[in-house]
Amino acid sequence: MSTPSNRRRDPGGLSGEVILLWVAIVVVLVVVGGVYLAVHLGSRLAGTGAEVPADPFELLFGLFGGDVEWPGAAGWAVLAAFAVVLLVLAILIAVALRRRRRDRTRVDRAATYMGRGREVEGQSRKAVAQTAQRLGVADAPGLPIGITVSTRQKLLSSWEDMRITIAGPRTGKTTSMVVPEILEAPGAVLATSNKRDVVDQTRDVRATRGPVWVFDPQGIALEPASWWWNPLSYVTDEVRAAKLAEHFAAGSRDPGARTDAYFDPAGQDLLAGLLLAAALDGRKITDVYTWLTRPTDETAVDILRDHGFALTADQVAGVVSAPDKQRGGVFGTAQQMASCLTNRQVAAWVTWQGAGDDRPQFDPEAFVRADGGTLYSLSKEGRGTAGPLVTALTVAVVEAAEELAARSSGGRLATPLVGVLDEAANVCRWRELPNLYSHYGSRGIVLDTVLQSWSQGVEVWGESGMKKLWSASNVKIYGGGVSEAAFLEDLSKMIGDYDRLSSSTSQGRGQRTVSQQLHRERILDVADLAALPKGRAVVLASGSRPTLIRTVPWMVGPHAEAVTASIAAHDPQAERTIQEAQDELATVQATIGTGETR
Repeated sequence: MSTPSNRRRDPGGLSGEVILLWVAIVVVLVVVGGVYLAVHLGSRLAGTGAEVPADPFELLFGLFGGDVEWPGAAGWAVLAAFAVVLLVLAILIAVALRRRRRDRTRVDRAATYMGRGREVEGQSRKAVAQTAQRLGVADAPGLPIGITVSTRQKLLSSWEDMRITIAGPRTGKTTSMVVPEILEAPGAVLATSNKRDVVDQTRDVRATRGPVWVFDPQGIALEPASWWWNPLSYVTDEVRAAKLAEHFAAGSRDPGARTDAYFDPAGQDLLAGLLLAAALDGRKITDVYTWLTRPTDETAVDILRDHGFALTADQVAGVVSAPDKQRGGVFGTAQQMASCLTNRQVAAWVTWQGAGDDRPQFDPEAFVRADGGTLYSLSKEGRGTAGPLVTALTVAVVEAAEELAARSSGGRLATPLVGVLDEAANVCRWRELPNLYSHYGSRGIVLDTVLQSWSQGVEVWGESGMKKLWSASNVKIYGGGVSEAAFLEDLSKMIGDYDRLSSSTSQGRGQRTVSQQLHRERILDVADLAALPKGRAVVLASGSRPTLIRTVPWMVGPHAEAVTASIAAHDPQAERTIQEAQDELATVQATIGTGETR
């Protein structure tokens, strides 16, 4: 078994004496080499015909002893030319070192002890291209991750890899992670966000591959309701009705809000029953809210019984016939869960508006079969959020893709579906996501859950659910900007330690003693991770050692011109947005240019 590469001496641990010794050796070699070259070439140029020793040291001692004749002006000319060549080489080396130093941040020295070369070959272009070839996606090797700091090796995730990205606000995750993933997807794309920037930057590029759908019920991107989706088209039985009700329940609660042990589950069950009744009777989803405002209305009970769902009908009837206080509590809880349906702007996106409404209806099954379309789902967190509908639409698309994969060769989609769940904890609170994550990777459904912090995920999935989601992710990316000591401590432990060799000098009784000690130190401690510079990220991939990467924003990628044109065409503040993108790039380059070291 080979020795781990982080078990090595610190490159800065050379003592002053050792450095001086190497300097002296280099100087001697340069002087001897220069004199040797000057005498040999100079003698030939001068045509002296004198015999010159081949041994450089014999030649040098011969010059001092008078046994070897200096070739006069020709020798000095060769020596001068040699000096000029050395000077030019020194300048070139200095410039190269300066550029390399300018490309380094204060944490880049840590890359020496982290994964590189064969230790991260599982994410190399060659490895993921082989996986893509095996899966029949030869034209697209994988999704970009970044470039290793130590060896400048490009890393990608394969079409079997599920990803999770944790990065705080203003760390460049949109420009360096979210946008490049969307642009490099070979087939259909599903993207969620709470801002319009992702849509503006990528929609025209994606439009060259297929239809673009922007679900914007809260007007974040000022997108008109030019199409609509019926959430009840997803509801085919009581199981799916319960799932849809769960999305409403999860999306309507504030993070960390306390729930009632009776009224919350009962309200969710009531909502599920009413959703099923509305779907069976071909009604609008807004009719569900109308029923919730009429606790004694038994229309839904009758519909459920007529369609053979007797037990669900009994469940709803039990609430309707309950004592007033109990019934009012359950109906009131369910009303809060479905409160987003009272917003007319939101309702326009999820209901047919009547005989004159000729807008196309979004069909999740047709979308995943089309293999090239893009769906953006936007919502804002907080009161009146349309997050439940964003989650419901996301789940409907992913489950449609899963069903298509089950009918496809090998149980996988022929062309992967890429889902970038940006701001997932705010706008797409999919409670079952951790339980399904690893399964989707085997179906050709590649997801990246993007969070601002570990605790943000805990608010949605709980501590155990967040750990499950983290463990199920083949590629874990930390992009900085997080100040949670517990998470950073665990991350620091996963990155590992290295051996640092330090020296100490003592003097006594006319003697000078140098002793050396070996210490185990963290490669990146909590403080390093909390202050990770913009433009750097830590990657932990299955089967590979943790590595430090340089992120690659879209501004320096192959689609830069197309993205800029898309921004200019759709962003109301295009000039400002483009300038901010350039400023962000300059900030990253300036941070790199400090050349700070640990």
